Amino acid sequence: MKKTIRVLIAKPGLDGHDRGALVISQALRDYGMEVIYTGLRQTPEQIAAAAIQEDVDAIGLSCLSGAHNELFPEVMRLLHERGADDIIVVGGGVIPWEDIPLLESKGIKKVFTPGTPTIETAKFIEKAVNERDGISSVTAAVPPERIDHIGIAVASLDEALPFYVNQLGLTLEKIEEVPSQQVRVAFIKIGETRLELLEALTSESPIASFIQKRGQGVHHVALGVSDIQDRIHELKSNGINMIHDVPVTGAGGAQVAFMHPSSSHKVLFELCEKRKKEEV
Repeated sequence: MKKTIRVLIAKPGLDGHDRGALVISQALRDYGMEVIYTGLRQTPEQIAAAAIQEDVDAIGLSCLSGAHNELFPEVMRLLHERGADDIIVVGGGVIPWEDIPLLESKGIKKVFTPGTPTIETAKFIEKAVNERDGISSVTAAVPPERIDHIGIAVASLDEALPFYVNQLGLTLEKIEEVPSQQVRVAFIKIGETRLELLEALTSESPIASFIQKRGQGVHHVALGVSDIQDRIHELKSNGINMIHDVPVTGAGGAQVAFMHPSSSHKVLFELCEKRKKEEV
């Protein structure tokens, strides 16, 4: 039988607006969770005490007053002091991106910024609680593990390679043709990643079209992933448009799939899954 997750939604500090907290409370209830809302202007002491008394699995802290850097860590300190470190704590509200690393370093599992779909919050809490309880979760694929390579469109490999090899002193690993993509590719190793120089083989190649429209330069960023089909499915379920719904074979025999730039802030991202022997 599936466990019913209990969540405490709390508004610490003097913030007098709770519309967002009420919206997320209803969204979590609609997702099947039990939600306790403590109301406005709660102290960290009251929040920690209520969480323990209600035996909740998670706490959602909402703050619009700008006092999150003081109030959120204080809630974490009190939970630790009372032996309730296993309660998952997430945060939301008007929180600048630059403050998020500090809050996460204090034990906040995730900070949700304005505009985050409520379903993402619900799924994250569910996954975090299940992982804590040793329950297998199927709500999310493994995120990208690394930058596998950066693709750079060039008019001619013969003209471009001397700069990378002779001037920058980088190592050329190999050159190969990828007929399915109509490109000739040079792999250049740099640290734990690679630069991938892409030369069009025909005028119909996507690289030829790219150079015609934008000139030579960075074409895409490849993210190394495991289980690429699961990752594609997850991205599509989250509303991301994919150029490839199923992986295709790319350079080096890797399985690849591109996200549409309209869904990734105009950056062309490639998902790239390699066989173990091909890993950097």
